[in-house]
Amino acid sequence: MSKGTVLISGLNGFIAAVTAKHLLDNGYNVRGTVRRSSSAAVLLEGPLKSYAESGALTVVEVPDITIPGAFDEAVKDVTAIAHLASPVSFGFTDPEPVIKAALDGTTVILNSALKAGSQLKSIIYLSSIVAIMSGNPAPYTYTEKDWNNWAEPTVAAKGKDTPGVVIYCASKAAAEKAFWKFREDNKPAFTQTSLNPVFVIGPPLVAPKTPSEIGETIHAIWNIFSGGSFPLEELTPGIGATVDVRDVAAQIEYAIAHPGETDGERYLSSAAVATAQSTADILREAFPEARGRIVEGTPGEGYKSDYTLLDVENKQASDGSKARKLLKGGAYIPHEKSVIDTAKSFAHLL
Repeated sequence: MSKGTVLISGLNGFIAAVTAKHLLDNGYNVRGTVRRSSSAAVLLEGPLKSYAESGALTVVEVPDITIPGAFDEAVKDVTAIAHLASPVSFGFTDPEPVIKAALDGTTVILNSALKAGSQLKSIIYLSSIVAIMSGNPAPYTYTEKDWNNWAEPTVAAKGKDTPGVVIYCASKAAAEKAFWKFREDNKPAFTQTSLNPVFVIGPPLVAPKTPSEIGETIHAIWNIFSGGSFPLEELTPGIGATVDVRDVAAQIEYAIAHPGETDGERYLSSAAVATAQSTADILREAFPEARGRIVEGTPGEGYKSDYTLLDVENKQASDGSKARKLLKGGAYIPHEKSVIDTAKSFAHLL
């Protein structure tokens, strides 16, 4: 018997596709939304084919998530909602449509949820570390108590001159604030939980067919694996922290399965700190045949052997201990495994 039906918005996204597979594997039915049905074909004809054929997975079109009522049909009879659809890029040039999509998409699905029926028990919102990063001077360790209080004012002051990464930060901060304001204003019968992961790496559910299909958050690993040069600094923007997409999926499932425990909670999901040098070292060790291609740099320099920076002076860090408790065994996937499995997903392109 199914554990219930989970609505996942943006099914064809990197995190959403992995989450769908995880939920299906663990006994849930999944209803996924996409802008166009054709965009789900690679999943329905590939790794999720058996679930689609059995009826455990269904797909519905929601062409524009910002239109009021857009999710009214999609939410019918679902027992949980994982709102994972949101624009993700660090190259945005115009803040208005990006913030509108993130903000309105969140409020629209929440308003539809009010019409879903009493069987709806929980909504999980995929926020981000950028909604937490408050710009506190280093050394500083971020927790769920922190809020981004600078990105939206920056957008208001600079408009289209705002850097793309700041636009993204503002969109996530605005949308999560709206998510919690909705809970305060409406006091819905269903529970609400947010997951705030750092830079998400790990293998995509569908291996990319070309380098251009490699997702933005794993593209840095591709650059190093394919022989690109690198600076000896954090591999990812901001605090350099990473978490595996499979752990994010498992944390979403935990929140769905334990609505009472996770109601009203934020979870900062953070497993390790990556640098370009640590990534090169991991890849050169795991793929000896690629050592002639992968830049050597200065092995072992600039990072800790356990991939943490929590006690390093003049660094900003993130505390993922609260979200770690949602995982089986209370442990994140080892960072080396995340990097290696990510590289395996595009090794065929070299």
